[in-house]
Amino acid sequence: MYKLLSHNDLDGVGCGILAKLTFDKDVKVRYNSVSGLDREVEWFFENESKETFLIITDLSVNQENEQRIEAFYQAGGKVQLLDHHKTSLHYNEYEWGQVLVEDDKGRLTSATSLLYEYLVSNEFLQPSEAIAEFVELVRQYDTWEWEKNNNQQAQRLNALFFLVSIEGFEEKMISRLKTSDHFYFDEFEQRILDMEEEKIERYIRRKRRELVQTQIGKFFAGIVYAESYHSELGNELGKEYPHLDYIAILNIGGKRLGFRTIHDHVDVSEVASHYGGGGHAKASGCSLTDQAYRHYVKETFHLEPLREDAKHNRYNVKGTSFGTLYKNRNEDLFLVIRNSDETWSIERNKTKLNESYSTYKEAENFLKRKFAAWLVRDDTFVEHLIKEVKNAKK
Repeated sequence: MYKLLSHNDLDGVGCGILAKLTFDKDVKVRYNSVSGLDREVEWFFENESKETFLIITDLSVNQENEQRIEAFYQAGGKVQLLDHHKTSLHYNEYEWGQVLVEDDKGRLTSATSLLYEYLVSNEFLQPSEAIAEFVELVRQYDTWEWEKNNNQQAQRLNALFFLVSIEGFEEKMISRLKTSDHFYFDEFEQRILDMEEEKIERYIRRKRRELVQTQIGKFFAGIVYAESYHSELGNELGKEYPHLDYIAILNIGGKRLGFRTIHDHVDVSEVASHYGGGGHAKASGCSLTDQAYRHYVKETFHLEPLREDAKHNRYNVKGTSFGTLYKNRNEDLFLVIRNSDETWSIERNKTKLNESYSTYKEAENFLKRKFAAWLVRDDTFVEHLIKEVKNAKK
C-alpha cells in the first residue's frame, strides 16, 4: 500500500494524478496546505500500517517530523520525499530525500516532473507521450517557464485546475492520460477557459488601480489585496510596473501573503523565508505573521495607489530625444531628457537633479521609485510645451 502526501496546488495535484495512474487503488492521496502537512505526517505514524510506503511531494516537514521520518526509515520503513524548492535542499542529506532544483539539462524542475522521473526510472509507471506532455505543462507553469516561453497551454491548464474541483480535475486528467496519445483540452474546456480569460482580464484591470508601492528592506514592492488569480495578477502587475522588484499579494481571508517577480535579480523565496515561508525564485509565499502584517498591511494601508502611465500617447512617449514628461501626486513635473553624451538626466520642476543615468530605463526606475511619478497624457505634455515656448519668447 502507498500513501502520497502532496501540496494542494497544480504541481501537488499533478503528483497525485501520477500516483493514481501508477498504483490505482493501492494508493491513498491526501492534498495539504503548507501548514497542514505536518498534521498529516503525524496522523500517518499514529494510524497507518508500518508496511505502507510513504511518499511526500512538493512540501517539506518540520524538524520534529523530519526526525520521525528518519527513525521510521532506519527501522525499515519505506519513505520517499521529492521536492524542488531551495529551502528543502537539506533533505538530500537523508537516503529518503531527493531535492532537485534543476535537472542535468539545466531546466528547473517541479514535483510532478521529479515524481514522473522517479516512477518511470523505478519501472512503476510505463511512460507515454500524453503523460509526458501533461507533466511538462505542469512543470512549465510551476517554474514560470510558461511565461518566458509564452506557453498558453500551461497557463490554461492551471486555470482549468481552479475552475473545477480537485476530484473532478483528477478524474478528467486520469481518464485522458490513460486513453489519449497526446494531451489536449476538449471543446467544453476550451469554451470555459476562453470565458475565464476574459474574467481574469477584468479582474486584473480592477486590481491594477489598487496597487500601492513601498520599500521593504532593499527592495521596492508593489502591494495589492487579492483572493484570486495570484499568478496571473503578479505577472501582469510586474510587467506593468517593472520598476518594482516584486509584487506582494495579500489574501487577508486566508491570512496568506504571496510574492511574485519577473526579475532575475530578485529571489522572492528569500523574501518569503524571512517570514517563515518559502517557494521558488519567481513565486513564493508565507503565512501572514505579525511581522509580515506590520510590513505589508499596517505600514502601507494609508498609502495611495500608484497611478498608471498614460496609454496610447503619440507625443509624450518614453525615450524621445526632446524629453518625456512625468508627474506625481504633489503636482511636481519631471522631464527625462537625453544629454549630449547619450546619458539621461531628470529635471524636477525645471531644476536638473544631480544624478545622471546610462539608460532611459534606469532614469525612469529612479523616478518611479523615488517619486512614484507617472507618464502624463499627451494633452498635459502639449500644454507644458506651449508654456515653455511662451516663456522662451518673453
